[in-house]
Amino acid sequence: MSWIRDLSLSHFFLFFLFPLAALMTLTTASRRRRRRRQLPPGPTPLPIIGNMLMMGQLTHRGLAKLAEHYGGLFHLRLGFHHAVAVSSPEMAKQVLQVQDNVFSNRPATIAISYLTYDRADMAFAHYGPFWRQMRKLCVMKLFSRKRAESWASVRDEVDAMVAAVARKAGSPVNVGELIFNLTMNITFRAAFGAQSSENQGEFIALLQEFSKLFGAFNVGDFIPWLKSFDLNGINGRLKKARNSLDGFVDRIIDEHKARRKVADSGAGAGDMVDDMLAFLADPKGGGGSGGGGRDDELQGYLKLTRENIKAIIMDVMFGGTETVASAIEWAMAEMIRSPSEMKTLQTELAGTVGLRRKVDDSDLDSLPYLKCIVKETLRLHPPIPLLLHETAADCQLAGYFIPAGAQVMVNVWAIGRSSAAWKDAGEFRPSRFASGGQDAGIDFRGGFFELIPFGSGRRSCPGMQLGLYALELAVSQLSHCFDWELPGGMKPSELSMEDVVGLTAPRAVRLVAIPTPRLACKID
Repeated sequence: MSWIRDLSLSHFFLFFLFPLAALMTLTTASRRRRRRRQLPPGPTPLPIIGNMLMMGQLTHRGLAKLAEHYGGLFHLRLGFHHAVAVSSPEMAKQVLQVQDNVFSNRPATIAISYLTYDRADMAFAHYGPFWRQMRKLCVMKLFSRKRAESWASVRDEVDAMVAAVARKAGSPVNVGELIFNLTMNITFRAAFGAQSSENQGEFIALLQEFSKLFGAFNVGDFIPWLKSFDLNGINGRLKKARNSLDGFVDRIIDEHKARRKVADSGAGAGDMVDDMLAFLADPKGGGGSGGGGRDDELQGYLKLTRENIKAIIMDVMFGGTETVASAIEWAMAEMIRSPSEMKTLQTELAGTVGLRRKVDDSDLDSLPYLKCIVKETLRLHPPIPLLLHETAADCQLAGYFIPAGAQVMVNVWAIGRSSAAWKDAGEFRPSRFASGGQDAGIDFRGGFFELIPFGSGRRSCPGMQLGLYALELAVSQLSHCFDWELPGGMKPSELSMEDVVGLTAPRAVRLVAIPTPRLACKID
């Protein structure tokens, strides 16, 4: 150690005091950066796992409770990932409109990425050129009002459901099950065509497994270095599910190609698979066998693979089945629980349509109270209670630092029930939206952030119009054709209104009620 004694004062400063001073300077600068980059408030995270012990609270109801304590914007750390919950209209506007270019990405779990062929769909693709092409395809082709087959499938299937209810008049009917079958039939027919109906049972089973895998907990989603260990044992299920989808959809595609029934054989002709086949560039598929006649705005740059078609089909089936079914069932449940609201709607229907026929498409725009029923249902029971976004870059929100890659959960359910935004927020009061009501001017198409059941901005739901059409027609027909009462002498106030936690928030218990025909005409 004699070399230490030989050090001069300058050497001592160079080797010991200078590094210490530099370390103190860096520490001070780091603290200043942290102050400048202050995260939103939130529960204190634990080392490594962060707030993962609170995973059971990360539902629309649990996050609403946390918002009561931490405010309309709060932060969680889930393993190695940041998450931010938004529960106020003001913060939702910042995320979905003011800074939507930063918040337009979508988070995806390991399961979702794998089952969507590495985000080959529209719902989970990050914002960018590919997503814009997929969005244009959905808006211009798949969900266009010009696609007469989709809208005809709604009318036909609603008629079939009403006839099924009429055959059980006077007996308890599982309304929830009938409504789920209705929306499944609509989306299946719109996607695959009526000729594929014999495959529907197989696809329902596949859809149910995908739904379970989408919602399955996987520790690898939060602690990346544990991903390869497959601690939750879902990798085998993921491979099996995707192989099943491959076999199912490949068969459907081949059947469609064999029939040579492609979208460009006529305006709006065919189903969604036909529409997409016109842009197929997969060598196995023969490279756009639909020929000419594509939309000018899509022609030349839109090329789909079979993986794109399979992934978009999953978007359509998930987005068009459970969400619409849930909204219809909630609307009926709320009106049965509030008989005066059902009576008000039935009076409007009788005055506009009469009691000698069912509701027709042309009647829907002349039923203002039906629109109020729909708005109030979507306020209390949004089809997707949590809108999931992801930051594409570091940004500021309400003065707080939000890092790139953070998951942002917009709690639409909490916003729709906020006492700061709504009077009697927990009550089913459709009249609030009626002419002269306190909320008459509020719409749900993305401009009023107190009511955003379909989202807003770039990532708003492209299938909104078709979904609304099915919702309005089904609710109006069920209300116009039948009176409803609960079985076993149950009082309306005793009807359970609990929901199930998941990607959607359907009723925890299927709605069962007894129908009595109202019309002076045959409805079966």
